[in-house]
Amino acid sequence: MSSGNLDFEQFRTFLEKACGILLGSNKQYLVSSRLNKLMEQNGIKTLGELVQRMQSQPRGGLREQVVDAMTTNETLWFRDTYPFEVLKNRVLPELIKAYPAQRLRIWSAACSSGQEPYSLSMSIDEFERTNLGQLKAGIQIVATDLSPSMLTNCKSGEYDSLAMGRGLSQERLQRYFDPKGPGRWQVKAPIKSRVEFRPLNLLDSYAALGKFDIVFCRNVLIYFSAEVKKDILTRIHATLKPGGYLFLGASEALNGLPEKYQMVQCSPGIIYKAK
Repeated sequence: MSSGNLDFEQFRTFLEKACGILLGSNKQYLVSSRLNKLMEQNGIKTLGELVQRMQSQPRGGLREQVVDAMTTNETLWFRDTYPFEVLKNRVLPELIKAYPAQRLRIWSAACSSGQEPYSLSMSIDEFERTNLGQLKAGIQIVATDLSPSMLTNCKSGEYDSLAMGRGLSQERLQRYFDPKGPGRWQVKAPIKSRVEFRPLNLLDSYAALGKFDIVFCRNVLIYFSAEVKKDILTRIHATLKPGGYLFLGASEALNGLPEKYQMVQCSPGIIYKAK
């Protein structure tokens, strides 16, 4: 094996241990495109040297920057559309009927740049507008990501015109955002106030998060090995109240765990109900 390939294998092992992400053996280009600038800034010439530096200085901040660069994904507003429609038309009415006096809680896991939790908050506002007085106890959204820089951006709720053009209708832009200068917008305070952002690595414990009625864990499980994926889904089940719902990404399926989840066909889309 060449030294370059050996370096890449070392890096793949590091990333899987750090955050569970399983890089394909053909992802050298992705790694170099995401890390080139960072390695240049730190005077690091090879991936092997990078891994060595992170191991010798685990608290130096470099490790965090590398994980950050490798886990940052572009995302969309109201991605795939149907989960947000299913939430408004089916899941919320059912849960409100079951728990009329309780505040409902939603977890948006691996929330990336914040579009998912804010889309959820807008969906809840749209539900309230057409179902006046039904959400008496309100809804809390807890959004987590392992990237500290991402969470800082999420909390600000500010987005540029490139981000705003991905999946956001003109009507929602005008209703839920304030202009913040040339080519920038900010999520309005009532939409922001429903969302609490917290740092969390999906490989770590979820105990501090509490219990949820709904979990959105979309378009992240594809990066994990089958074993890690099963572990995450088992531990997500432990955070869900009986009868609570799990939303996965459009290309993700829950194979196994029939004792924990029941598949629910929504046409379009599939969601999973906790047993």
